[in-house]
Amino acid sequence: MNIIFDDDINIDRFVIKIMEQAAEYILELETIGYTELIELSLSFVDEDEIREINRLQREIDAPTDVLSFPLFEDMDELVEEMELVIGAGAGLGFNVSLGDVVICTDIAKRQAEEFGHSQTRELVYLFVHSVLHLLGYDHMDEHTNEKQEMRAREEQVMEHIGLTR
Repeated sequence: MNIIFDDDINIDRFVIKIMEQAAEYILELETIGYTELIELSLSFVDEDEIREINRLQREIDAPTDVLSFPLFEDMDELVEEMELVIGAGAGLGFNVSLGDVVICTDIAKRQAEEFGHSQTRELVYLFVHSVLHLLGYDHMDEHTNEKQEMRAREEQVMEHIGLTR
């Protein structure tokens, strides 16, 4: 798993390392092979930036803690893309992007204080949440088990990397 982000970000490299471990574990749990070919883009922004992105992309004129922009509608599309890349010659520089994650550090910091845990835990949780969205998990429909499944997977990953509540 390769996480692409700006080199000039003001986030501790330790946090990025934990995010990489979390993403690798998620891919393992989802039984996605060839993880070295998978990448995603990660951006850290302030409250004004995420509000603008939210307004432009979702027509919601409000800040939010995290946004996810998946490149695939479902896992079948991801598998097809992986097969194309592998068929074209894995290891030749071809990668499969899951999509983009945008985290608002201002809101993450406030939420960490509100919830009484570290900013590291909040940033990693938001990242885990978003990676699951990139892989097709959803929590919007209260009338399905999707929300419970997503929350259970989030907790499983957070426990595995040692950042429980």
